[in-house]
Amino acid sequence: MAKRALISVYDKQGVAEFAQGLVDRGFEVVSTGGTQRALIAAHVPVTGVEDVTGFPEMLDGRVKTLHPRIHAGILARRSDPEHMAALAEHDITPIDVICVNLYPFAATIHTPGVTYSEAIEQIDIGGPSALRAAAKNNASVWAVVDAADYDAVLAGVDNDDAALRKQLAAKVFQTTAAYDAQIAAYLTSEEFPATFTPTYVKKQDLRYGENSHQAAAFYAEPYPAAGSIAAAKQLHGKELSFNNIKDADAALLTLADFTDAPTVVAMKHMNPCGIGQGANIEEAWDKAFAADTVSIFGGIIALNREVDAATATKMHKLFLEIIIAPSFSPEALEILTTKKKNLRLMTVDMSPDDGKREYETISVHGGLLIQERDKTVEEEDAVTVVTDVKPTAEQLAALVFAQKVVKHVKSNAIVVAKKGQTLGIGAGQMNRVGSVEIALDQAQQSDNFVGAVLASDAFFPMGDSVDYAAKHGIRAIIQPGGSIRDQESIDKANEYGITMVTTGVRHFRH
Repeated sequence: MAKRALISVYDKQGVAEFAQGLVDRGFEVVSTGGTQRALIAAHVPVTGVEDVTGFPEMLDGRVKTLHPRIHAGILARRSDPEHMAALAEHDITPIDVICVNLYPFAATIHTPGVTYSEAIEQIDIGGPSALRAAAKNNASVWAVVDAADYDAVLAGVDNDDAALRKQLAAKVFQTTAAYDAQIAAYLTSEEFPATFTPTYVKKQDLRYGENSHQAAAFYAEPYPAAGSIAAAKQLHGKELSFNNIKDADAALLTLADFTDAPTVVAMKHMNPCGIGQGANIEEAWDKAFAADTVSIFGGIIALNREVDAATATKMHKLFLEIIIAPSFSPEALEILTTKKKNLRLMTVDMSPDDGKREYETISVHGGLLIQERDKTVEEEDAVTVVTDVKPTAEQLAALVFAQKVVKHVKSNAIVVAKKGQTLGIGAGQMNRVGSVEIALDQAQQSDNFVGAVLASDAFFPMGDSVDYAAKHGIRAIIQPGGSIRDQESIDKANEYGITMVTTGVRHFRH
């Protein structure tokens, strides 16, 4: 029986060689439009699809392969005598290979200035239909959607590799499912639609997950957001681990709230252990390091300015897992790569936030939580003074800085800080006063403690935290407010003669 292959691809890289390989194996190659012209130009024998269907391409190429003489040739079960008899009755040749890659819908919608009509024209109809038909009938038909598989398919055809056909069929449904999901997302106007079908592309297999006995992989959005760990470029060091990726993500999300000055974020176990701002990136590093000289060991460092030689020299003295920045000077790169084979150096776009709403997903057993990302940042003119004592300008600047930090700390979260530098961070405690104690215990070890302020991610429902903070040197507090018992905390602040401001915005991070 004659063997036939249908090839219709948008991306024509390697297709002529693949088609010639099929011809060499006795296949008749059928093709359409641009693919047919490319094969003719490469001197590959090819039959036009209209010669098979007896019907010309129409509607600007929207209808080419959607025809019974094509789909019957794909779908007929070779082991079913009735199917084969039906093909013979209608003089239809079985199609044994379908090679199709799809119109670039995702690339189109991520092109600046693209119009709705331009996007819609890049929704492939005939390609997914033919691929899905071939994948369904993978017992007999090769479904090829990825040019990277061309050589394997040619070898598999020689060996009649049924296992490979099944594997390729799975790839087809993965591809078309992701393709449809991107179209659905583009067309959907609801914030939370009835079904949620995200698509991700595997970026790398990981050695293991959070622990060595857990298998893991890293998947990225097809077009990851600028400034994200998924969009970062690695310059040096061994592959990222599962925990590296989570910590680097947390560091970059934290850094995104500090665009007003050179800033350094040191992240450890999903919590910032030190954040510093300065007139330049070296000064910012000095403050971040001084904030917690112990916890920073083995940490992830994110900087929002180029790493220069002076800063690199200081960082080089420590064991760090990752340094991620917009760029590294040639001198800094040389310093940090010398005798530091395992130190991961990465660059990422630190462009300002474009203001678009973003969402984050959190897996739970049997489901998924989706929420808008917390991008709210309090400014000085948005706070309300609730105590008799008003904050000084210096205190207010420090309070706003601390509040930017506290929303990136695991709840219950407390941050003690001066303007441009964290001094103590209490994270993840089951009661708020426990976090206050941890943050202040660390902060009081700093030479810069006098005049420190305190920020809380949520309200103080009782006066105990205020009482403890006041007794340990805190003269200014920022918190969301909103408790039915707010007055107790306010009265306690007034009792000690300290200032308290509220924001009206809670920043839980579980």
